[in-house]
Amino acid sequence: MAEGKTIVILGGGIGGIVAASRLRKKLPEEHRIVVVEKAAQYIFAPSFLWLMTGLRTAGQISRPLNELGEKGIEIITGDIQRIEPENRSVYISENGKEKEIRGDYLIISMGAELVPQKVPGLSEAGYSFYTLAGAEALRDARLNVRHGRIVILVSSVPFKCPAAPYEAAMLIEYDCRKRKIRQDIQIDLYTPEPGPMGVTGPEVSRQVRQMVEAKNISFHTEHIVSRVDASSKQIIFTNGATADFDLLVYVPPHTAPQPVQDAGLTNESGWISVNRQTLETRFAGVYALGDVTGIMLSMGKPLPKAGVFAHGEAEVVANNIAYAITGKGKPTVFDGEGECFIETGDGKAGFGSGNFYAEPVPLVKMRGPNRALHLGKIAFEKYWLFEWF
Repeated sequence: MAEGKTIVILGGGIGGIVAASRLRKKLPEEHRIVVVEKAAQYIFAPSFLWLMTGLRTAGQISRPLNELGEKGIEIITGDIQRIEPENRSVYISENGKEKEIRGDYLIISMGAELVPQKVPGLSEAGYSFYTLAGAEALRDARLNVRHGRIVILVSSVPFKCPAAPYEAAMLIEYDCRKRKIRQDIQIDLYTPEPGPMGVTGPEVSRQVRQMVEAKNISFHTEHIVSRVDASSKQIIFTNGATADFDLLVYVPPHTAPQPVQDAGLTNESGWISVNRQTLETRFAGVYALGDVTGIMLSMGKPLPKAGVFAHGEAEVVANNIAYAITGKGKPTVFDGEGECFIETGDGKAGFGSGNFYAEPVPLVKMRGPNRALHLGKIAFEKYWLFEWF
């Protein structure tokens, strides 16, 4: 019998869960699958957009990670202190004590760290729907604003889910109409991007912008925030422009987690460089996938940080590690295929899909928006939570 191997997975998000579950199914019991995650609950982040407008509760979109233990996956709840990729070791703080876990294979799926403090005044002045606490706080705060100006602000790029701020703007607009206050509310969206979802190409970018502006939402591109004055409720941009607000909804700056940076895993992009087909890093037996990676496309923009890519990459990494251990099956590669729903309000959604590895530019097309696609997104939410838990 082959000697048992240990695969250590850092991060219990979409990529980590998919990789762990696939490996557990593909590998005999003598092989150990370990997931290290600081949170006890998995939360389906795409549904934060519904939670912020009161359409979901935390309980509806979260599951205990320890449920994966029933499938033979070992869950360790603790903070990752440092990573030593040369020997595939990770040191975690668990119950106040540091301990080392060493693997034969190491999969880094720690996502992106949210750092609103990089913009002075941002976290004090507004609400981020990128966390559970932020989305819940926004859900309550929106009810206190019945007239005035709501601003949706993208603070920097890259950020997770390229469609999210545009969806947020349209869902907030829809929420205002449902609450019969739209006539008293001005909605503005500010972004440093030259257009929405630029990596998808000019046609899809034009379509998304048209969706937003059709809702009478003012769209301000190429605005880079410098700081926010919480007391006067004013945003100051690097180009000298300012924007007043009564409610500020923001996408915070993103960065690679500090242990990843300290381990020397990142390159000049600030993210982990990987082979874009196999997700291998420069360290033997060490893989990285999802938002923590920086995969540059030929068009000069990075592959978007989105759950669909973390999922697809995890499938490839799990398959190839299982093949390396058992010799069964055959190696596979990640092909850059991806898709996402785009909520537009009014019970409708659009759907963009295509190949982001296509040359010379990604080949992406948009369908909708329509009611069938919105129902499709609801079905996907329920399917994902059922399938993996």
